[in-house]
Parts: sequence; structure tokens; C-alpha cells
Amino acid sequence: MPLNGHLQFTFLLFLLLCNVHLQARVISVGQHDGHITSIKEAVSMAVDGDSIWVHSGVYREGNIIINKSIYLKGLDHPCLDGEGKYEILTISGRDITVSGFVFLNSGYSSMLDYAAIKCIDARNITLEENEITHAYFAIHISNVEDIVIRNNRIHGNPKTEQNTGNGIHLWKCKKALIDGNIISKHRDGIYFEFVTESLITCNLSYENIRYGLHFMFSHKDTYTYNRFVENGAGVAVMYSKEVDMQANEFVDNWGSAAYGILLKDISDSYIAYNLFDQNTVGIYMEGTNRINIHWNHFHKNGWAMKVQASCNENKIQHNNFSGNSFDIATNGSLVLNSFDQNYWDKYDGYDRTRDGYGDIPYRPVSMYSMIVEQNPYTLILLRSILISFLDKAEKAIPSLTPELLIDNKPLIKPLCL
Repeated sequence: MPLNGHLQFTFLLFLLLCNVHLQARVISVGQHDGHITSIKEAVSMAVDGDSIWVHSGVYREGNIIINKSIYLKGLDHPCLDGEGKYEILTISGRDITVSGFVFLNSGYSSMLDYAAIKCIDARNITLEENEITHAYFAIHISNVEDIVIRNNRIHGNPKTEQNTGNGIHLWKCKKALIDGNIISKHRDGIYFEFVTESLITCNLSYENIRYGLHFMFSHKDTYTYNRFVENGAGVAVMYSKEVDMQANEFVDNWGSAAYGILLKDISDSYIAYNLFDQNTVGIYMEGTNRINIHWNHFHKNGWAMKVQASCNENKIQHNNFSGNSFDIATNGSLVLNSFDQNYWDKYDGYDRTRDGYGDIPYRPVSMYSMIVEQNPYTLILLRSILISFLDKAEKAIPSLTPELLIDNKPLIKPLCL
């Protein structure tokens, strides 16, 4: 193309972009401050690129559907009330942002999975600075790529596990960012199924009926700097691979089947710099392979770790174990994992060479933990003198505990984590 042709093409493109920009409008909705009183009416008038500013007030409009590239912005926190009957907002399309709203009382339907905000078959979606209260599912996302869910406050109305939805629910999504949300009183705080290449960071998930975070068949994801507190069963990561779990806090997840993290059939993942504080089980591992567990602090848990005999090639190294009732428990004698250079507060060896490592190995599995594993009712004998004597005899002459489950270089002092 000759030079003049290039210049003409660039000029026409510039005019076209300016024209699109000039055509973008702001449509104001308000019961007192706007020209239009209905959000549905504003959405029907809008075209791609428009913004709809909704002033404060309570809007009861049933199900609002957005399938255009628009920015729906709430001013002074307008309330969208589902009256306990409707899905409030349904989004499908691309380049859509919703921010600054209060969503209240979505409908309930176990067949249709009603949500305060549902997003289906979409791309480049942002949901931020919203407050969602008393919803069945708060945010329900399906088949979406490039979605940001940021700084939302979500508070459910818990009933039973069967008739309560999840706080943030993602199915078959890619490249999601879940950042800075506060979620409570739902079935699972955050739920991922078939979700890849996504980041969950800086969220607080607490007092949910089942899990604070639940992964299923989701690969190459990262979750970091989150807090999971007082959830019914902690956090579960299942049937996944290449999951990076760093700098999270798992606190006060207590119950007969509660965990800091439950790992089931996952592989090639990384767990580091996390705090496991006062959980029934810090980490429960079953069918777990090639996981590096480094630089974590296990403090005052019932069991710091339960490593089932089905686990293979996991490396537990450079962690602090302090104040736990049991450090490690297992259900078999086969040991295919390594424990190396960890700090154990129950270690009573010595360091004559002054190299920072104990001169004799440490056996983190006690005989009593093996007995409890087979007969939970014996837990009533915890901290009895008889059990203490038996444990010391077992460490001298192992008979019930796995002989190869051993830390050959236990640290004398705790690591600075």
C-alpha cells in the first residue's frame, strides 16, 4: 500500500475510534435523581460502550438480564431486592462491569441454581465492590474466561448443606482473579470445578458450612494470602494438579472431619509459608503424589499431618511443628515420603556437634497415634502417664510405628517463618 494509502487508512481508523468514543453515553437511573426509574429500561436503551449509573434506592425488578458491553455502576449503594423469588442479575456477553450494588434476597431453586449474580458464556467480566446478602448462590459463574471478582462482601443465610449454595462458584472457567472478597455463611465459601490458570488471593472465608475453599478437577491454579477460619471442614483440594498454595492461614477449623487442608488425589503441587493453627488436622493427605511441603508452621493442631499410606514421593522439609497433640499419623507401615530437616518441639535429642541438627533421628509418629488411628475411642487416654511411658518405649524399640518414617536431621531450633 502506498504511503498516502497508509495515512488515509490511519486517519479513517482514528475518526472511527473517536466516533465510537463520542457515541458512548451515561444513562442515569434514579427513583429521585434520575430521568429513568427502571434499570431494565436503561439496559434496553443502552448500546455497547454505554454506562448506566444507578442512584441510591431499592429496586425490585425481578430478573435483570445484561447481554451488552456496558458498565453498570451503583452510586451510594443502591439495593437490588430479589424478594426471595428471583435470580437478580444475569450476565452473558463480554466487556461487562458491575460495581457498587447491594444485592438482597435472591430466589431459591436447587434445580436452577438461582444466584444474586449469575454469569454464563462470557468473557472479560468484572464484579467488584458489591455487597450480597441472603442469596442462595451469591456469585455463580459458568463457562467464562477473564473474570475479576474483587472486594465483594458476601454473607449468606445458612440452612443445611443441601439447601445452601456457594458464595463464589466457578465452573469451567479460565483466567479468573478472586481478590479481596469476604465470604461467610454459605455451603462453600469459594468453589472451583474445571477452573484453570486462576488466582485466588487476599480473601477471607469464614464460618461456611462445609469448606472455605473447594477445588475439584482444577489445574494450574494459585491461592495465596487468604484466611480460612472456622469453616465446617476447612479447605479441600481434590483431583487436581499443579496447584500452588502459599502464605495462607488455616485457623480454627474444628470438627470430627475438619482439616486445614484436605488433599485427595492431587499431584505436582507446592505448599509453602502457610500457617496451620488449631485445626483438627493441619493437612490430611490421601492419594497425593509429588507435593513439596516446605516452610510451613503447624501449631496447636490435633494432628499436624495425617499422611495415608497411599501417598508417594512427597517431601516434607523445613517446617515447624509445635504444640500439636500429634505431629504425624499414618494408617500403614509403608513409607514412600521423606521427612527432612524439620523442627519438632517434642524432639528431646541433643546436638554435640553444634551444627544445628540433632545427633539422633526423630520419629514423628507415636505409638499412641497408631492406636488412635485404629481405635478412635482410645483418644480418651490422651496425656495419661501410661501412654507417655509406652510412647517412650516405642521410640527406643519400634514395633508398631513405621520404622522408615523418620527425620534423620531434626532441627534443634525453630525456623524463622
